[in-house]
Amino acid sequence: MTDVSPAPAVTAAAILARLDRLPRRAVASAATGITGLVMFFVFYGNFDINVSFIQTCAQIQPGCTPPTAQQWLTLPVVLYLLGYLFGGLVIAPISDRVGRPKALLVTVAFGVVGSVITALATGYPVFVIGRAITGVALGGSLPIANTFIGEIAPAKARAKYTAITFVACAAGAMAGIWAGLIATTPPAPFPEGLPFAIGFDSGWRWMYGVAVLLGLAALAATTRLPESPRWLIEHGRVAEADAIVSTLERKALRRGPLPEPAATIVIPEHTPESAAYRELLGTARYRKRTLLLIAVWFTGYATVFGYSTGSTVVLTSLDFSPPVAGMITAVGGIGFFVQGLFSARWSEKLERRYWLPIGAGLTVLGSVIVAQLGDSIGWAFVGSFLVFFGFNVWVPPTFALSAESFPTRVRSAGFGLVDGVGVLGGAAGILVIAPLVPHLSPLAALLMISGFLVVAAVLAQFTPRTRNRALEDVSP
Repeated sequence: MTDVSPAPAVTAAAILARLDRLPRRAVASAATGITGLVMFFVFYGNFDINVSFIQTCAQIQPGCTPPTAQQWLTLPVVLYLLGYLFGGLVIAPISDRVGRPKALLVTVAFGVVGSVITALATGYPVFVIGRAITGVALGGSLPIANTFIGEIAPAKARAKYTAITFVACAAGAMAGIWAGLIATTPPAPFPEGLPFAIGFDSGWRWMYGVAVLLGLAALAATTRLPESPRWLIEHGRVAEADAIVSTLERKALRRGPLPEPAATIVIPEHTPESAAYRELLGTARYRKRTLLLIAVWFTGYATVFGYSTGSTVVLTSLDFSPPVAGMITAVGGIGFFVQGLFSARWSEKLERRYWLPIGAGLTVLGSVIVAQLGDSIGWAFVGSFLVFFGFNVWVPPTFALSAESFPTRVRSAGFGLVDGVGVLGGAAGILVIAPLVPHLSPLAALLMISGFLVVAAVLAQFTPRTRNRALEDVSP
């Protein structure tokens, strides 16, 4: 039986100080390798519906055509987001009690089961159920994975490590979009389509089959994920935390000496355990942060999910042909991936909250270009690239901010709450915004979708400063 008797506070503090001085090479396989594979899987599962749904809808829903697919997209997206909410509010808090790797395994399993159901769906209701179950994986994995990264990454590189993992998210999203373009649209001369597209019958089923394989690989990798030393210390398992940090140090020492810990981290006096949501909403400090971050994510996600899950259908309803709409979205996916590389290099250069105005400005600019100059396919590509770059560039720093804003004892619960409730903004976007799109001009429609991110950018300016600060200082 594990000895959970507490060690002296200075011992635990020294372990955290040693953890915070580790270079990326020591934690890369865990912080950005295993969690990166999980994020690739769940983001592939989020974006694989984008281009492929037009073919899916025509095969499982009588009367569905490319121009009318928008109305059938609403239910699977909304239920996917409700599954996301369940993952954030119910599954993510489990990791605060049982540990990060065990809870992450549960969320990935939901993704595998949901993908199996979706791939085998013979009718619209079963497809919708599969998407709802798949949503649990993203809603639970985001809080747990980003909490783990925040807890194991050095104080000066939390946003950077989060952004490096987000490259895997972008790669998964791009894979989902391009797979849909190749597997579900007919070959056509570029830029009307892809000359090498296959467009075979039921290509969408093969896409969800690939998701199953990715999920099984992510499950296997997650079994090798070490526990967060901060979580172990929070639960009195200081010796185990010391063993993990020592293993990471030995790995780093193979490639050179390590710097001395800059300072011993001051660990706040232990707070008696209480219900997570009672602490998050019952104390003034964390209640303010929770409500503010919910508002940021709610408005920001209205833009993110408006574009990420339905941009192809939205563009089709605005009179772009399905292959051209898919091509425009696919080029946007490249912008998403390039953004991940950009954020990995630059996200630590600014305080977290300053990235939201930058992202909102680029998204609005890209929307205007698509709407006003979209008759030229070259300009449509430029605009789509900017849109996908812009509505994602703020996400890695805000992931980091959300994890940093809560103490270790309720960190996953806090992230899951603000992200999970915030994702209802995506559902509101689908329910309220999407039906209006066909009745608006392209400029008005795209500016409406982008405008919610502008609101999020304003709200974010009231969030706490977390850059280069120890987690125990930011959130005691």
